[in-house]
Amino acid sequence: MVTRREAAQILDIPLEMAHRHGIPARLSDAELSELLHNPPVWLVQSKENRTSNRPVWVQLTCAVCGFSEAARPKKWWPPFTYVCCAHHSLDEIPPVIPGLVRSEYDGIGSRFVGIVDVAVPVP
Repeated sequence: MVTRREAAQILDIPLEMAHRHGIPARLSDAELSELLHNPPVWLVQSKENRTSNRPVWVQLTCAVCGFSEAARPKKWWPPFTYVCCAHHSLDEIPPVIPGLVRSEYDGIGSRFVGIVDVAVPVP
C-alpha cells in the first residue's frame, strides 16, 4: 500500500492534482502500477503540458544525520550545496572552501536549512 502523497511523488504530480483527480488516500501496489502503465488522459496531458524542466518533487537529505523527505521545490530555491536539519549546528557540516562565500536559507522543506557556497567575484 502507498499513500496518496507517495503516489503523487511516484507519478511526479502535485499532491493537489492527485486529490483533484480522485486518487484515493491509499492505493494498492497494483492500482499504482496500473496508473503508471496505463495513465489516464489527465495524467498524460499534465506531463505533456509541462513547460519547465523543474521537478515536481525533490528529495532533501540532511548532510549531517541523513534524515530525508520529499518536498515540492520552490521557485526561489537556489541550487543547494548542502541541506541540514535546522537543529544542527553549522559547524557540523563541511567548512566553506577558501574563496567561497556561504549563505543560509531557512524554511526548506519541513525542517531544513539550505546552504549555498558560491565563488567570491574577483574585482
